[in-house]
Amino acid sequence: MSTYIITGGKKLEGEVSVSGSKNASLPILAATILNKGITRLYNVPNIHDTKVMLEILKYLGCKIKRSKEKVVIDARNIQRYEIPENLMRKMRSSVILAGALLGRFKQATFSCPGGCDIGARPIDLHLKAFENLGINISENTGYIRCKCDIIRPGKIHFDFPSVGATENAILAATLAEGTTVISNAAMEPEIIDLQNFLNKLGAKITGAGTSQIIIKGVSNLKDMGYKVMPDRIEAGTLLCAGAITSGNVLVKNVIPQHLTPVLEKLEECGCNLKIGKEEILLQAPKKLQAVNIKTMPYPGFPTDMQAIFSTTLTIAKGNSVVVENIFENRYKYVAELQRMGAKVTLEGRTAVIHGVRKLNGVNVEATDLRGGAALVLAGLVAKGKTRVNNIEYILRGYENLDKKLSKLGAKITKEV
Repeated sequence: MSTYIITGGKKLEGEVSVSGSKNASLPILAATILNKGITRLYNVPNIHDTKVMLEILKYLGCKIKRSKEKVVIDARNIQRYEIPENLMRKMRSSVILAGALLGRFKQATFSCPGGCDIGARPIDLHLKAFENLGINISENTGYIRCKCDIIRPGKIHFDFPSVGATENAILAATLAEGTTVISNAAMEPEIIDLQNFLNKLGAKITGAGTSQIIIKGVSNLKDMGYKVMPDRIEAGTLLCAGAITSGNVLVKNVIPQHLTPVLEKLEECGCNLKIGKEEILLQAPKKLQAVNIKTMPYPGFPTDMQAIFSTTLTIAKGNSVVVENIFENRYKYVAELQRMGAKVTLEGRTAVIHGVRKLNGVNVEATDLRGGAALVLAGLVAKGKTRVNNIEYILRGYENLDKKLSKLGAKITKEV
């Protein structure tokens, strides 16, 4: 078990660049299966989750070459369409491979995926989308088997705008004969990146970023290269790190419009923001002001930023109210914050945060990816030394977080 050791009280200053998006890289990596050739990807973060995805692709029969600059996936000789349970359980996003395998082979076998325990995340919407495309689904001994003779284009309506289900439906329909229409689709920027990637390879997809996506099936894709978008959640995390330490940080390699709800709340807290084309300069006040937050599907405030922003509010002046509308178990990190002196009252999906003058460094446990990152931010401002244990969760989604924070002046080391 690895640990971050943080000595708090350092004001963050300087500039730092954001890595490629975790949540965009994973479906794009899965989508390379649809190209029966060689795909070159740039800006793929070197994190646990992308390593697991590449491990699965290699198991399926892909040849993988990774350098510092790019990942090359040769999917010409894929033979398998069954994903082993041990690999599925390492990462929830592995379910996205089902749509790609169905699109190419008209069959896929997988177990229920793993990942962070942040609440119920059933794959019913994924399976319903597959059924709407004429795919037969059966379950036996914990494995789900999907199979059809042809993908039958049709209309898919989601009861909830699920990001993963939207991506799986796109992947399954890309090589179908005919037109598929997805309504109440997720509108996240990562969906747009998946569309842009597939279209560059020859797909015909429109509407990503809106609630209706139209996929006109094509017979094949072509070999191309593509650069993955920057990670908006990492960008938000680094900005909040600057805010919680009363810092002055320049975050580069960002797409500011992807961060609009987070930036609005930072300004409401009293931060001064100067927004460029691909960078954001944050100048934090000595004391942040309390704000209220409700997580919502994009373009609302992202659930992935809830723990991070809530932690920032623990030292703000006044009382903040946070409502988590997406995942019911997103507050598991709160008990660890309370051990550091935070005053947070929970009632169902609502957290009332009473700002305190200081937090205290103690030993805490990361319980999930974003909650773990939140505890790192708490350690940055806490009095004394904080040990954040079980950082394997954090390593799932952040590339060199300790090095980036150190570059800004934080005193943080990793102990293996």
